[in-house]
Amino acid sequence: MLRGGIGNAVLAPISEVLARLVVQVTDTAMAAKDVLIERESFSELGSYLEKILPVLRELHDKNVRDTPPMRVSLESLEREMKKAQELIKLCGSKSRIYLLLHCRTLVKQVQDITHEIGRCLSLIPLASMNISVDSREVTSKLLVDMQSAQFRAAAADEELVEKIELGIRDQRTDSAFANDLLLQIARSVGVPQNTLALAQELEEFKKEKEEAELRKNRAEAYQLEQIIGLLSAANVKNGGSGEFHRVTGSNWQYMPFYCQLTRALMEDPVEIASGQTFERSAIEKWFRDGNTVCPVTGVELDSFELKPNHSLRSAIEESRDRSTRYNIEACGRKIKSQEDTEVQAGLWELHRLSEERPRNPTWIAEAGLLPVIVSLLESRQRATRMKALAALSSLAAGNENKERIMDAGALPLTVRSLSRDGEERKEAVKLLLELSKVPRICDQIGKAQGCILLLATLRNEIESAVQDATALLDALSNNSQNVVQMAEANYFRPLAVRLAEGSDKDKILMASAIARMGLTDQGKATLAQDGAIGPLVKMISLGNLEAKSAALGALQNLSTLPDNRDEMIAAGVVPSLLRLLCSVTSSLVTLKEQAAATFANLASSPANTSKSNEVLESEDTLVQLLSLLNLAGPEIQGHLLRALYGIATSRDAAEARNILRAADAIQLLLPFCENSDSGVRVYALKLLFCLSGDGSGREISEFLGPTSFKTLVDVLSATWSSDEEKAAAVGILGNLPSTDNQVIERLLQAGALPPTLNLLDGVVRGTRAMPKSVQDSVVENSVAVLLHFTRPAREDLQRLAADHGAVSRLVDVLSAGSPLARARAATGLAQFSESSRRLSTPVARSSAGLFSCFFRPRETGCELHQGHCSERGSFCMLEAKAVAPLIQCLEASEAQVQEAALTALATLLHDEIWQKGVKVIADARGIRSLVRVITFGTPEAKEKALWMLEKVFRIERYRNEFGSSAQMPLIELTSRGNSVTRPMAARILAHLQVLHSQSSYF
Repeated sequence: MLRGGIGNAVLAPISEVLARLVVQVTDTAMAAKDVLIERESFSELGSYLEKILPVLRELHDKNVRDTPPMRVSLESLEREMKKAQELIKLCGSKSRIYLLLHCRTLVKQVQDITHEIGRCLSLIPLASMNISVDSREVTSKLLVDMQSAQFRAAAADEELVEKIELGIRDQRTDSAFANDLLLQIARSVGVPQNTLALAQELEEFKKEKEEAELRKNRAEAYQLEQIIGLLSAANVKNGGSGEFHRVTGSNWQYMPFYCQLTRALMEDPVEIASGQTFERSAIEKWFRDGNTVCPVTGVELDSFELKPNHSLRSAIEESRDRSTRYNIEACGRKIKSQEDTEVQAGLWELHRLSEERPRNPTWIAEAGLLPVIVSLLESRQRATRMKALAALSSLAAGNENKERIMDAGALPLTVRSLSRDGEERKEAVKLLLELSKVPRICDQIGKAQGCILLLATLRNEIESAVQDATALLDALSNNSQNVVQMAEANYFRPLAVRLAEGSDKDKILMASAIARMGLTDQGKATLAQDGAIGPLVKMISLGNLEAKSAALGALQNLSTLPDNRDEMIAAGVVPSLLRLLCSVTSSLVTLKEQAAATFANLASSPANTSKSNEVLESEDTLVQLLSLLNLAGPEIQGHLLRALYGIATSRDAAEARNILRAADAIQLLLPFCENSDSGVRVYALKLLFCLSGDGSGREISEFLGPTSFKTLVDVLSATWSSDEEKAAAVGILGNLPSTDNQVIERLLQAGALPPTLNLLDGVVRGTRAMPKSVQDSVVENSVAVLLHFTRPAREDLQRLAADHGAVSRLVDVLSAGSPLARARAATGLAQFSESSRRLSTPVARSSAGLFSCFFRPRETGCELHQGHCSERGSFCMLEAKAVAPLIQCLEASEAQVQEAALTALATLLHDEIWQKGVKVIADARGIRSLVRVITFGTPEAKEKALWMLEKVFRIERYRNEFGSSAQMPLIELTSRGNSVTRPMAARILAHLQVLHSQSSYF
């Protein structure tokens, strides 16, 4: 969004303004051509608007730059569009006679709007924009034409207005003049030339005078009153359709069809004692209000009896019927014309007529207009199609017309409208819903290509159409295939209802549909919410073989969504699945595979309730699953192992793991680690890795013979093993106790070191792509395996590991591993470093004396150990460039990383080399990190850091440089530290001369 204008108001992007303008201009152009008064002028305005659309679209597509001239021009254009829309709206809300009287004003407003639109567009600097030369030339000519366009009211309209003004000026009261004038007006404004229609139009015109009076516009009210008086002199006769009689003054009434109380056409005329006729409801109200005289004559009535005027009622009905049939014929001529505005006006009038009286739709059909209206659904004009749909919806209200509309070919054309814009889609749904009330048509709607998909989509896109679309889909759900199509379009409620309430055949069909559908997560959740899970669980418990298979397939599909787990377990699916799995019937092999897969999906999903965990992690469930492993084929075994792994790795599953270990799961799983089926092998290894945790490495090592070690090591290097298998295998080896000599010997015999290092190297250096969680597991457990070879007591193992590049790999892990991996790597480096002092060979000293200048310079050796050091020969951390990464680990937030790094760095400060070690740490900027540890670290980390700082601050240089920053945390420790850290902190403060060396803190 941009800021600008008064008060830095937020302005819409210029592209948004242009997009909005394109819609406004399109709608206004279409609406302008629908105006019936001064049609030529409004149509010309619409044509101009259609011609400027391409340039607006091109400006939008070219992403023109937002400049002040551009914004001013477009905002001005928006204002003119609003003026045009308001003018068009006015023409639709006023009576036609009123609009005729103001024809000159209307035309002048159309002309002004056209000029102003042209002026607004001329402000756009088209010459400086990336617009084609042809477009610029066409647009420039168009803008000149718009700014110079001249509009005139139709000559006939102006002549009529002048005739009305002349009649008022001359005070004409003769009915012949009024008759002629009224008929000319009817022809001009498109009103049927019969008494009823003219009377209705005059009544609408009278309302304009009442509105003027409400607005207190006395001049206009007076003018309208004069015109009403002039036209009221008319006594038009048209085939017995009724008469108009002049009444004195400006008040007028039309007799004998209109009630003199309501001035509305009578429907139930009754005669009173005075001989006057009124609408029954009106005169009854007159009497209820306490009046005892005739409303017209004022004569006191001696009786309040109401006598139905049957002859007048028949005459009114006959008149209305003739008028209606005349109007239908006139509308038929309009909708068959080639003018869009005429067609749309005719459709609107037909719609109105069909709503007016129940018999009118039948007469419209008898006039042969239904096929014509249906054919208009193919129109290129959106407004025409929408009016045709609305008219057909109204005409279809009677069952007799539904079949006719269907037979006229409305169905495919209406379905096509479902794929168009929002308002047209709403009208199409409304028509289809009305047609669906006939069973034969309802069947055809369901078979129409794409209809159900479009209806289901519409429910989610147009809020105002949801009710009709849902009602139509529910009507179509009487057919099972339609229900399946709805589900495939993500409308599941009818399917769920059939699962719960349908016949056995229906239930199997619905369950089979769910089983084969590629459901989204949202779809799976919706099915569960609509109640599909309970009936499916019942089907696998009580149904026949076909029902069980269909239900299991459906549940297997739904169980892949974790959110469905708890509901499925609550519905009792676990006992049902176990019964199927434990069955000895050979015909149930396929069902067992489905049951095992479903169980595995449930067990692999996180639970939201403890009750679900209790069901899955119960001893009975776990023991049954274990017992089934050796009785099943590879497919089922893979699913069972996945289920057991999911249970064993769930949150708070320590008790479940204990149950499995107690049930000899480890011994049972080892053979599966060599299975030829990868699905079985991977979950056997992962489950074994899971069970070897919790400090159970020693327990599992008792079951691992040389063959098992060889199998696990082979997995690490084999091309046939997946990354998950490698991660699990190295995890099992890493969980074995690192101090167990038998374990170490078997690792050596199996050749575990090279493949472990190769696996670690591939992950740390990025040559082997794996998911992040698998990467972390591989690195953590590979380092755990290496720790078997880094114990200081076994120099031979250390040399073997170093010769294979273990030291550099551990250094790499310090920068790239997870917290656990970094802590283990630091531990390994600490163990290597313990041996460095012993393995560093002294540097030979020169004894040349006075002639030393003739010999090569004396070797200096390692800065730390003062001898010959190397990464592989003496495991020197300085040579391995491990110091800086270890110091970086001191900044970690994880306690295990800090403590392991401190242990490794502490090996640099042994008695013989501590001064050199302090310098090495200081040069690597480690002293500030040590001070930070004593401020924020754990008690264990603080103890190690204090031990190191005590040595650091023995040296004056570092006391001067870092002593002041360490004082406050040291003082804090002397008062709040534990029994170990208090005296250590006091000793350092003594070095800093903050405390006396004889202080009570020591």
